[in-house]
Amino acid sequence: MVTWSALTSLASAASVVSLALAGQGGAPTPLEWGAGPLTVDALPRITYVAHRGGAREVPENSMSGLMAAYERGTAQVLDADTRMLRDGTVVVMHDATLDRTTHLGGEVRELDLARWRGVRLRPRASLPGSWRAERPPTVAEVLDRLGGRIVLMLEVKDPRSLRRLARLIRDRGLTRSVFVNSNDPAVARRVHRLGLLSQLWRSARQLRTDRPERWRSFVDLLDVDVNARNRDLVRAVRSGIPRVWAHTVLTPAQRDRALALGCDGIITDAPGRLTRHPTGRSQRGARPWRA
Repeated sequence: MVTWSALTSLASAASVVSLALAGQGGAPTPLEWGAGPLTVDALPRITYVAHRGGAREVPENSMSGLMAAYERGTAQVLDADTRMLRDGTVVVMHDATLDRTTHLGGEVRELDLARWRGVRLRPRASLPGSWRAERPPTVAEVLDRLGGRIVLMLEVKDPRSLRRLARLIRDRGLTRSVFVNSNDPAVARRVHRLGLLSQLWRSARQLRTDRPERWRSFVDLLDVDVNARNRDLVRAVRSGIPRVWAHTVLTPAQRDRALALGCDGIITDAPGRLTRHPTGRSQRGARPWRA
């Protein structure tokens, strides 16, 4: 059962709390794609990814955090985690439970969309800046807000949701704009068969015995643990998989080692500190998003 003991006291506050980036008044102005949605073909030779939006700089897996990372221009890819509610709604959340990152408790899969709308994220006190409580977004909202404006990386925490997630991506014309991530090669193969960009992440322990060249026919992006041995990272780089990015990079020394060994992407919780060359993206005309 979901623990709703805090809900009553939060409800009145939540009704007046909006996202940190929400604007006031007027109809939202759509962001323009130009000739079409941004795709992976536009990524630079060395790519930086804001892991969970940049979890050491913004509230993880929040719309305000993802938007802040987008506006700052310190990453070319935004990462988020996905889970599925009991009614089939695909939402943005890392953990299987609400306990760590929200004011409530219980399992995410027990909620439906109506109850999800009562959830409020709890920003960590250690984050720089000032952040308000906000509702965690659905995947549809993230795709509608950011899809095609920047490349996205969505990790499938619940493989049962894969077909629903694929439909959300395909219906928006974003099959070349979103990596779909899993730790399971079988899921990565399913992602590929669904016509999506397939990403496979592997731990340092897994990489010791992995043979990444076996996956090159269906993996578009291999996501490797930065703590893996040099020989394992080099084997991954030489596997024939088009992109090999290192996670989760927290220090300049880790970044420099991964790049020196041939990785062409850095997945980090601190893109503002580790990105060498910010994109300088302009956000004029950005529309607000409200909880």
